[in-house]
Amino acid sequence: MSTQSEAIQVDLNSDMGEGFGAYRMGDDAAILEIVTSANVACGMHAGDPEIMAKTFSLAKARGVAVGAHPGFPDLWGFGRRVIPFTHGEIERLVAYQIGAAQALSRYADHPITYVKAHGALGNLTQTDEAVAKAIARAIKAVDPNLICMTFAGAVMERVASDMGLSVRREVFADRAYTEEGNLVHRSVPGAVLHDGDEAAARMLRMVKAGAIETVSGKLLPVQIDTICVHSDTPGAIQMAAKVRSTLEGAGIVVKSFS
Repeated sequence: MSTQSEAIQVDLNSDMGEGFGAYRMGDDAAILEIVTSANVACGMHAGDPEIMAKTFSLAKARGVAVGAHPGFPDLWGFGRRVIPFTHGEIERLVAYQIGAAQALSRYADHPITYVKAHGALGNLTQTDEAVAKAIARAIKAVDPNLICMTFAGAVMERVASDMGLSVRREVFADRAYTEEGNLVHRSVPGAVLHDGDEAAARMLRMVKAGAIETVSGKLLPVQIDTICVHSDTPGAIQMAAKVRSTLEGAGIVVKSFS
């Protein structure tokens, strides 16, 4: 948290480039007008070379930072199903996807600066140390200067930091939190928030408090560097805009961490 004499600063990110071939997911062009960082799918859970190159180019034109968004190779399940790969296989899958993102982002003359694991793969890093280590090893092996974006308070935060990676901690505008500070599973009613005003007010409380707000209203102290608004959530554009305007209206600086 910043001192009272300093303005609080936070990044606003969104997952994008999540179409495939002729299929599109979300309105990337619209949300790139609002967010400050774009997590670009790398071709496994979604995305392909054409979509990746276009998304990186759009982000560059908007002055939005970009990162790799690797996930399980699961187009059908959109990367939201756990697939039983070994930890070595996860490490190589992540390294492969970071490499693809580096190649296409350099092609677009807008290199990635961070990595954020997607979906079920990312969710595992909240509590699974072995998976967190596999992902951190992959990032470090490909480019140790890449920042690891991960859940605030997750096991991954400690693991990546211990391995010498720079870490940025993330909270979610449109997801509910358990009493332990983990995301409520999407299968549980109320896990995904749809009211933009409610989400924005909650994000303002969390950023000002430097804490995760659980479903019961309990506050769990964490460092918050970035807020995610999922681009595939119904009303995502309106929610993202409301979150940003609410934060800025309270004097919080919304700016990319990279």
